[in-house]
Amino acid sequence: MSTEQYGASPDRAATGFVAGATAGEAGTAPGAARTAAGVAGTAAGSVRGVGVSPGLAAGPVARLAAPAGEPAIARLAPDADLDAEAARVTAAAEQVAGDLTTAAATVDGERRELLETTAQMAADPTLVRAAQQKVREHHLDPARAAWEAAGEVADQLRALGGYMAERARDVHDVRDRLIAVLTGAPMPGVPRRTDPFVLVAHDLAPADTALLDPTQVRGIVTAEGGPTSHTAILARALGIPAVVGAGDLAALTEGRQVLVDGGAGTVTLDPDDATVRRAAERAARVRTFDGAGRTADGHRVALLANVGDQAGAEAAAAAGAEGVGLFRTEFCFLDHTEEPSVEKQVAAYRPVLAAFPGRKVVVRTLDAGADKPLPFVTATEEVNPALGVRGLRTARRAPEVLDNQLEAIAQAAGAEDAEVWVMAPMVATVAETEEFVAACTRHGLGMAGVMVEVPSAALLAGPILARAHFASIGTNDLTQYAMAADRLLGSLADLSDSWQPAVLRLIEATCRGGAQQARPVGVCGEAAADPALAVVLVGLGVSSLSMTPRALADVAAVLAATDLERCRELARVAVDAESAQDARDAVRAGLPVLTEMGL
Repeated sequence: MSTEQYGASPDRAATGFVAGATAGEAGTAPGAARTAAGVAGTAAGSVRGVGVSPGLAAGPVARLAAPAGEPAIARLAPDADLDAEAARVTAAAEQVAGDLTTAAATVDGERRELLETTAQMAADPTLVRAAQQKVREHHLDPARAAWEAAGEVADQLRALGGYMAERARDVHDVRDRLIAVLTGAPMPGVPRRTDPFVLVAHDLAPADTALLDPTQVRGIVTAEGGPTSHTAILARALGIPAVVGAGDLAALTEGRQVLVDGGAGTVTLDPDDATVRRAAERAARVRTFDGAGRTADGHRVALLANVGDQAGAEAAAAAGAEGVGLFRTEFCFLDHTEEPSVEKQVAAYRPVLAAFPGRKVVVRTLDAGADKPLPFVTATEEVNPALGVRGLRTARRAPEVLDNQLEAIAQAAGAEDAEVWVMAPMVATVAETEEFVAACTRHGLGMAGVMVEVPSAALLAGPILARAHFASIGTNDLTQYAMAADRLLGSLADLSDSWQPAVLRLIEATCRGGAQQARPVGVCGEAAADPALAVVLVGLGVSSLSMTPRALADVAAVLAATDLERCRELARVAVDAESAQDARDAVRAGLPVLTEMGL
């Protein structure tokens, strides 16, 4: 199957549990108790998972429309027109691809990319030809043929491991859509309702998350998923309170009223009217960001945005972002089987820089490899791509690609008024830092930094930052490597939590190295969008936080209500905790402002 064009990010899964005690009773988890304290009057029973998008939302449960399931093994009649039956597979694939492409035109940014990626997979001739062959040679009914062909393609992708293994989830999504068309069953996906609801699902496919409408979907609860899953990332981007990794969802029956607390990670069952009313009042408060992040006592914390293209940059500027803390340039490369020319790269970079005249834009060089393979710099035969040639390491294989990109960044910077900083991903040693800084200097790029995603970089932050001008911590990968937990492996996703004390200690070590060299240290991973964790990061010494634009106002508001000393106290509490859950619960308990703000 043609896979190099599929650029969507991976989902992950986590575990959870159902707590039957009334919130606030003995034995209730600390997060649930916080919910009870914040919106008193909760009824017996709650479901707990991982809060990944803060906020409160109440409404009736609506279950994700289930796929039709596996068709029976059925053979065509001896006199069937095999060509006509095979043509039905083509027609179904064209319909699915067309519907997804049409839906993609109604959204933008990462949501459009996700839908376009799934549409490309539906239109891929490999899957269609495999299904048609089963129709013609084995006389299988088209629906059964499509099911078996998709299963074989998914198995092939899983065997490749890493990013390609994650694409098996998309094949299953396409398969379910094909079966719906071929059998006349309802199309699986987000239900269409006239009234708002809380969406409950075992998991959400990328195409499902891309079609979420925040005016209809008040909250999200999934059995699987983790802090860096599609569901989590897009929920934060859309401002939809979300709890993932909730495990057993049997209690969340269709139509049942629930209250979702996306900060605490709890779902209250059958909340009373007064509780719902208070939650709605808090959720309805509109916060704005004035463009200057600071703590209550005036300590400055730059609040920046993560962007991948011009549309994202313009949305970030409109939200008041002080600049860009992470410009993901690989988004400009994902649809290419060959390296884009310097001219094309300049054309892609300039609009992002133009959105922030006079302000900082941190450009990350190509982060290829692992979950973002690119055929001109990475290889598919690596046994463990996450530990292979990725990020800056691709320069070992194709040094000219990095050289050309730095030239393109320099040209774009020269043509615009933004303050351009450049950083390399996956730096692990002092020598790599020296080589990258020297390469940037050759191209006239004076602010050269590194991403801290590998524990060795955190532990060597002092000498590394004696060479580099700044560091930016990528908490997603730092967590993966610190916890030795593959971000793509659902059974280990409970470890993929940036609240892990071991991860916080590595962040602390990085900030200590930055302080030694008087170099700024920022965070550009998903952790920066969590208002409670943002307080901890500032307390550890982080000087800037880069996040989805939607999170800026909430993070700014919580920081503005917390002085620097309190940030440091809570950071110590989190670092000294023995588990991620203990750290999260203790910090949230120490920040009553979260309850007041409905976060």
